[in-house]
Amino acid sequence: MRTLRPGSHAAILVRLAIVTLTIATGVIHLTLGGPLFTLNGAGYLVAAGAMVVPIPLARRLRWLIRLGLVGYALAAIVGWYLMGPRYDVAYVAKAIEVALIALLLLEIRSFDSDPVRRARRTVAALVRAG
Repeated sequence: MRTLRPGSHAAILVRLAIVTLTIATGVIHLTLGGPLFTLNGAGYLVAAGAMVVPIPLARRLRWLIRLGLVGYALAAIVGWYLMGPRYDVAYVAKAIEVALIALLLLEIRSFDSDPVRRARRTVAALVRAG
């Protein structure tokens, strides 16, 4: 059962929330200073753009972008848990990332019924093209 329909008001609001949360955590990381935080913040901002850019390739691979962003946010959470500082802004960033993952999983469930099958088709197409 699909929870969101492509193009519906709910789907648009979920995508807007995903992009907003991604930009928010990206900006937080950019303000922390240091190369690791700067790269993490830049990665989030690029991912936010990839979620909405109207390029045909990005539209076709949006499922992969969603999965990548889930992995990226999970890696940020695990990295913080293992070695990150424990201050207020860090907890805010982690809460944003948890909410981001939840919304991405909602989109994955709604739009990417079988991400494994999609990955196999994409790899097969790349092999044929190469």
